[in-house]
Amino acid sequence: MATVELTRFRVVPERAADLVAARPAMLADFRADRAGFRDAHLVQLPGDEWLDIVFWDSPADFAASRAKGANLPGITAFFATIAELISSEEGAEQ
Repeated sequence: MATVELTRFRVVPERAADLVAARPAMLADFRADRAGFRDAHLVQLPGDEWLDIVFWDSPADFAASRAKGANLPGITAFFATIAELISSEEGAEQ
């Protein structure tokens, strides 16, 4: 069963363009380095908040990705734009 990662975070307005600019390299690094990565969708919410919806083949793939952290430059650049992590959840795609 596929796993869905829901991560909500805050980006200060001055860094929003940096976040969007860093996204393609982050996704390229995920595709190259993260087994089970399927796709991701970034949603801008009110109040300088964002929601990242990431699809994984399995809970194990998601856990392995979390363990790697920001191990590549594109991922590091994307994460560096985040001012505050609000929440992170895992669910099953139905």
